Amino acid sequence: MRPFLLLSLGLMAAQCQPTTLTKTSGVVAPSVPADADSTARPLDPNGINKVYLGRQIAQVMGHEGADWLERPDRQREERTDLLLKALQELPLRADAVLADIGAGTGYFTFRLAPLVPRGRVLAVDIEPAMLAEIERRKQTLHVFNVRAVRGSEKSPHLPADSVDLVLLVDAYHEFEFPAEMMAGIRQSLKPGGVVALVEYRAEDPAVPIKAIHKMSVAQARREWEAAGFRFRAVREGLPQQHLLLFEK
Repeated sequence: MRPFLLLSLGLMAAQCQPTTLTKTSGVVAPSVPADADSTARPLDPNGINKVYLGRQIAQVMGHEGADWLERPDRQREERTDLLLKALQELPLRADAVLADIGAGTGYFTFRLAPLVPRGRVLAVDIEPAMLAEIERRKQTLHVFNVRAVRGSEKSPHLPADSVDLVLLVDAYHEFEFPAEMMAGIRQSLKPGGVVALVEYRAEDPAVPIKAIHKMSVAQARREWEAAGFRFRAVREGLPQQHLLLFEK
């Protein structure tokens, strides 16, 4: 049970329809102090006893959930192909350095690697079992522009000013120390570097995910802007998730 990993195995996925990502305006976030701290108060049994800027932090799963991360229906359910297409359109340079934070088994890591043939993908996780699986798959697939990085609950452990794009898929809402992690991510990004934050839509009750595992655009903006990031866009069109872009 550690941050950076995805939702519990009991979560149900919706049927997904082909769609196109479109850019929409976001919701203006209220002004909040960057050092606003957590408050211990139990709200949801599926969360931890910690609240950050009004949001209870969700529980996470460990390496036992590896099969769920690699489930055959994932692309159909989440339209991960559309997400990758949207990232390519940022655009991504062939020599860019990407960081997949909360990489898990490397589901996105190994799909990002061909997009940066002269660059690198840093697969960040804190679970040794997940990192071992990434190393195994790296050798099996002969994908050598991937590097596994052991992070911690408070830091991605990436060099300063080294990363062009950080990808976080359904992981941020489970960070036990969100302020510290956002500070570490911000430090790791090059000037103008981008965070692609993917979270299940809290605004949509039809998304069959527990409420604590969802985030609204307003809440995401509140937290990331408080950490010193500039909101760039929110792209809707994935069946169940927001894609929010923030810039250093």
